[in-house]
Amino acid sequence: MSFADFRRVAGAMFIGLMMAMSMPLAAQAATVVTVNGEPISDIQVDQRLRLFRMEGNNTGRNGALEQLITEAIQLQEAKRLGINVTNAQVDDAFLQISRNLNVSRDRLQQMLQQGGVSSNTLQDRLRAAIAWNAITEAAVMPQVQISELELDQRAAQQIADFQNFDYILKEVVFVGGGGRSGQANRYRSSFAGCDSAVQLSLAYSDVAVVDVGRRHATQLPEALARELAGLNVGGITKPRAVETGLSMLAVCEKVQAQDLTFVKGGLRDEVGGGALSKAADEYLARLRANAKIIRN
Repeated sequence: MSFADFRRVAGAMFIGLMMAMSMPLAAQAATVVTVNGEPISDIQVDQRLRLFRMEGNNTGRNGALEQLITEAIQLQEAKRLGINVTNAQVDDAFLQISRNLNVSRDRLQQMLQQGGVSSNTLQDRLRAAIAWNAITEAAVMPQVQISELELDQRAAQQIADFQNFDYILKEVVFVGGGGRSGQANRYRSSFAGCDSAVQLSLAYSDVAVVDVGRRHATQLPEALARELAGLNVGGITKPRAVETGLSMLAVCEKVQAQDLTFVKGGLRDEVGGGALSKAADEYLARLRANAKIIRN
């Protein structure tokens, strides 16, 4: 037998062996449920259950099956809407998980293998999650409206008396930290207003006077806003530790003014996020209700 003949025979034996090995797997793959005609096999359920165990998810086999049903519906809806999730998007999401776990991509794959989980199992879940995010953005978000009146009312309820002030501030920073607290307190006791802030700083070393500009109390940390509310124009706060040293804020101007802008900004994210999540859940519930789910 020539070498070329040997290679052909060996190649045929290898292909035959691989086919023989794959046949039992195919025979074992039984459909446990169909979702709008799309089958979900017991192997998929088993793989998802193994992934659940690695993650500490205790919802069991039923939880794994329900998640697979949901993902099938999500991917079918994405297809209906013309949303395509690329392999590159899935790879990026897989890589992000490895970064979150502070391991390499290869190490994450090894960890999955050690748990008896194919990396495709995690990638399939990521694909469905990416698809659902795109569906939410395209089909759900435009339907979510936030009432400006409601935001105004909720913001007004959250504003305390000490937050109803608008300031023009200067910051005095003693560079170097706690060891300079004595100098900072001496500066504070001698402080006579913003106009002389720079001139007074010349008597000390490593001091910076910075124009902060206009700030509303709602833009400031609560403790600082409370302290400033108790000061008159020309007052200066107690030294507080910051990254560069010790900082004090001087009040150059102070007027009573309610500004809901910044409170509303945070509320908008909070209320909007909650409304969007609720609307997305309702959208998915409708898809599931209309889906043809046949359990074997």
